[in-house]
Order: sequence, then C-alpha cells, then structure tokens
Amino acid sequence: MPGRTSVRPAKIQRVEAVRAELVARPITALVGVRGVPASALQSMRRELRDRGHPIHMAPNTIVRHALERAATERPSLRPLLEHVTDQTAIFTAEGNPFSLFQELVRTRSPTPARGGEIAPRDILVPAGTTSFKPGPIVGELQHAGFPAAIEKGKVVLKKDTVIVRAGQPISREVAGMLTRMDIRPLEVGLTLRALVEGATFYSPDVLSVDLDARRDELLRAHRQALAVALEIAYATPVTAPLLVAKAHRAAIALAVAAGYPTKQTLPHLLARAVREAKAVEGLTGK
Repeated sequence: MPGRTSVRPAKIQRVEAVRAELVARPITALVGVRGVPASALQSMRRELRDRGHPIHMAPNTIVRHALERAATERPSLRPLLEHVTDQTAIFTAEGNPFSLFQELVRTRSPTPARGGEIAPRDILVPAGTTSFKPGPIVGELQHAGFPAAIEKGKVVLKKDTVIVRAGQPISREVAGMLTRMDIRPLEVGLTLRALVEGATFYSPDVLSVDLDARRDELLRAHRQALAVALEIAYATPVTAPLLVAKAHRAAIALAVAAGYPTKQTLPHLLARAVREAKAVEGLTGK
C-alpha cells in the first residue's frame, strides 16, 4: 500500500537472532558502552566471548524490539526496556550474577577527563608537593580552584580538595589541570545498567559487592563459631575430632600430674623424673 513503511528482512532477522539469544540463556544484562574506544571494545568482547559471555551490539531500536518479543516468553525481561538508552549492548550469560558483575568491573580502567563530562564521584585532589616548577602555573591552578602555593621553592597544594562534586560537570580548565597532574577521574569500560537472572531483576548497586571482603567475613565468622563450639564442648561433625583431641590432651596432662603410668604418660613421667633429679643434684652440688 502507498505510504506504508516496510521493514527490511535483514532487520527482522537481526531482531529474531537477538530474541532467540535472550530466551536461550538465563542471564540477560544491558551494558553501556559510551566512550569505549572501538579497539578496546573489540578486545573486551573477544575476551568475554571466550568465557562464554557474548555481547551483542545493535541499534537501540533492535534491542527494544528483541526485548519486547522475548518478554512474551520471559516477562521478567520487560523492566530492562527502561534501561535501553544512549549506547547500549546486550550481554547474555550463564553463571553467578555477582561474579559476572565483577567481570564487567574488570573491563574498566582509569582515563583522563577532557572537559564537559559529568563526574561519576567526588574528584579529590590530595594535598602535597606537585611536579610543577614555580611560575605562572600557580595562578592557573588557583584560578581553576586548586589551593596552590609556593613553599620552599616548590609548588604545593595546601590541603585536600574536592575539585568537582559527583554529578557536576568537569570544566575544560579543571580537566586540563587534572591531566597535567596525572589524575584520571573517569573510567572507560563496560558499565552494567541492569541484569535479569531467571525471574529476578538486579540493579548495579545490588550486585556491587566486594566478594573478597564477604569471603573474609565468612571465614572469620567460621573461626569464631568454631572457637565458641570448642569452648562449650558442642559436638558436631566438624568439632567432634577437635574435642576428642582436646580431651585426650587434657587426660594426658592430668595423668602426668597425678603420676599415673600408661604407655602415653611414661615418656612424660620419665622426662619429669630426670628434670627433678637434675634439679636435686644441682642443689646438693653432686
């Protein structure tokens, strides 16, 4: 019909390919790729694909259509539609969502600011001596908001300063100074926006867990629980061997103190007798 827009077969095929991937794997995530250089992005995609976690790059319209179609089979995917903004890629996988989040975190690396970016967090410039030589640089630093001064012939920053607050734009002037001071306030890499595992939706703040710290906490809790159980003689499959060994040591010590001879106590009793004999010999001078 005249005036009717037709959809190209290639686009339909691409939407169907992404849809099939979304329903085939238990974990689906949306990641932001804004600012990632093409060469770095290809390397990240290759590494993740080798681990069995392919990333699909597609225009947002295709991503939305694929999610809408996949959501008819997996309704839990529907909340992801709200996060299809800016430059988006789809990440599908199997495994643990928290571990996968850490994989994405490891793709990120510090990068300098150019000016105009929004600070993802407070940018703190520490106090101390800089590498600048005294001169006009002091005025330039002060004009940009850095507490610069000259002390003993060196340019110093007199105090720790939050030069840009989180959520505020980084000016070109401040960005230039940060670069000259080798401070890289931004990160480049894959940024998780949202993730669905089965029927569960995860936001990045939920998945941002320090796994090493949690592991240390569990180990510490295990050691403390074990110590309490041994102290109160609470028998479990874990504590029973330790309690038996503790009781055996206590029995040996009691038998030795009482001078009761057994196969286990005789070596201790003889050693004690030798020490006592030597002590007596020392007192008598013989």
